[in-house]
Amino acid sequence: MVQIDSDACIGCGICAASCPEVFEMGDDGKAIVKPDADLSAPCIQDAIDQCPTGAITQ
Repeated sequence: MVQIDSDACIGCGICAASCPEVFEMGDDGKAIVKPDADLSAPCIQDAIDQCPTGAITQ
């Protein structure tokens, strides 16, 4: 399961840019996991590694 800590997320958009099949930016400007996301997408680890605040966990 992929989760985003919304308190830690700063809304930089790196996850949505690096893994758009899984992440998108929500109405509040913070990242969310898409409802129909492919949770086996290999780009998830890239997004985790690139998140500047460590807000994404798997």
